[in-house]
Amino acid sequence: MEEKTNNRSSIAGVAEKELNLLSRHIDVLKTVEEQGPIGIIKISQITGQPQHMIRYSLRTLEKDGVITPSPHGAIITDRVHETLGTLESTLDEFTTKVQDLKKKLK
Repeated sequence: MEEKTNNRSSIAGVAEKELNLLSRHIDVLKTVEEQGPIGIIKISQITGQPQHMIRYSLRTLEKDGVITPSPHGAIITDRVHETLGTLESTLDEFTTKVQDLKKKLK
């Protein structure tokens, strides 16, 4: 993935990195929702992401109040469905914005 980003302009590279980060956070959240309680190593195995990246995503999701640690691993909170709904509507807005930006480039 690193090579791809290096071949893009810095603006496009930043956008790609942010989308990849959001994608990883969603993958981790869905994995915790479906498999929890679950630990870093198991999430890493399931998602194919390195443990340090999983740890960062878990910290971010915990800070947002969407997951919480337990003695047996991460578990979702009652805010998960609200957060997933918000993410879905935000991505819909992004889709519209991306289409508008593409029009500006022409």
